[in-house]
Amino acid sequence: MTTPTAIVAEDEATLRHQLIEQLGQLWPELDVVGEATDGVQALRLLDERHPDVLFLDIQMPGATGLEVARQANGRCHVVFVTAYDQHAVAAFDQGAVDYVLKPVAAARLFTAVSRLKQRLGSPPARLDAALTQLGSPAGATASGRQPLRWINASVGQNLKLITVDEVTYFQADNKYTRVVTNDGEALIRKPLKELVEELDPVQFWQIHRSTLVNATAIAGVTRDFRGRMLVKLKERPETLLVSDTYTHLFRQM
Repeated sequence: MTTPTAIVAEDEATLRHQLIEQLGQLWPELDVVGEATDGVQALRLLDERHPDVLFLDIQMPGATGLEVARQANGRCHVVFVTAYDQHAVAAFDQGAVDYVLKPVAAARLFTAVSRLKQRLGSPPARLDAALTQLGSPAGATASGRQPLRWINASVGQNLKLITVDEVTYFQADNKYTRVVTNDGEALIRKPLKELVEELDPVQFWQIHRSTLVNATAIAGVTRDFRGRMLVKLKERPETLLVSDTYTHLFRQM
């Protein structure tokens, strides 16, 4: 029988270390193959390590535990780690593998470990109902969804996880969309019109029908010899054309 593996995602270092120590005592066969201090790191470890079990804090920076759970849904067994009893009970009642409350009690963790051992031979539970019950996090877009926090993009033959905060701009390119960061670029198949609906409109401004720019990456604006407005970027040499429809965004500059 293969050794079961786990990732522990908890941003509070003391609690994370305590949980790992308790797991070592209650389930010595378990191999903790990764520790995540925020949601984005948890997502990367999920893709890299393919764990059997994910111990997941609901409230984390970068990407919330609920966002990570959506990506882990059906891929591994999930145990929610939470300080909020209403979250834990809702998740458990709606079919999540299990939960433990902070501070983690050995007796409750023992129960969770016992259930996990029984379920490891079965496909991971679907979390759809639990995630619906827990509700959408604050800060949703106008469409009612949580703003996009990360994307899986192609770089050559490799797949790379990129947080939207790293993105300087998105630009439509035939059947693909270019994802340009300070130090490179990648491609995704998601069309720009979908990104407009999914990104935070406060952070990402549409300046052309084919371009979305991260407002925090803008250094200023200028005009070319034809009088067209161009966006200058802080960390990249190229400029981005602003169509007449969107010049109002820069009236205060």
